[in-house]
Amino acid sequence: MKSGQSDLIGDAKKLLSLAYACVTAASLLAVGPVQGNSVVEGLSASEAAALFDAAGFSLAGNGQYQHCHEEPVTMSYQPGMAELVDLNGDGQQEAWVTESSLFCYGNTAQYFVLLTREPSGWRVLVESVGVPVIKESSNQGWPDIEVGGPGFATFPLYRWNGEAYVRHNP
Repeated sequence: MKSGQSDLIGDAKKLLSLAYACVTAASLLAVGPVQGNSVVEGLSASEAAALFDAAGFSLAGNGQYQHCHEEPVTMSYQPGMAELVDLNGDGQQEAWVTESSLFCYGNTAQYFVLLTREPSGWRVLVESVGVPVIKESSNQGWPDIEVGGPGFATFPLYRWNGEAYVRHNP
């Protein structure tokens, strides 16, 4: 291949990369921050609001539930989301509430709250910055929860004590 052709091909690749970056940036700017979805499958809007409130989240003007308030909102931000699961197999659903943000939560980029429903409302069982990992080990029917993240260190392990999850290892 001649020197002129390779320069032309190199320039074309640079232009395509630049065009791709511009289109990507423009599409992200056009969409703006992710709009929240306050619907939690299996809960009414008022039940979802009570869940997020118990987890320490507030409803922003854009319909998002937020624990961390970024100003301005960064591209890594994902608003509060909730998922209902029966964690201990007792037929009652617990709720995982999560939010993601590099700005607020560092390299781990995630915050979570695990709640259980009681007659008086939702009660927090454990909350932490990190990624919850359900372990096969358990105590009183509740699985142990490891809070993972980046790195190779020993991650915190939370074990059920009959009332709540408490840190089991140093």
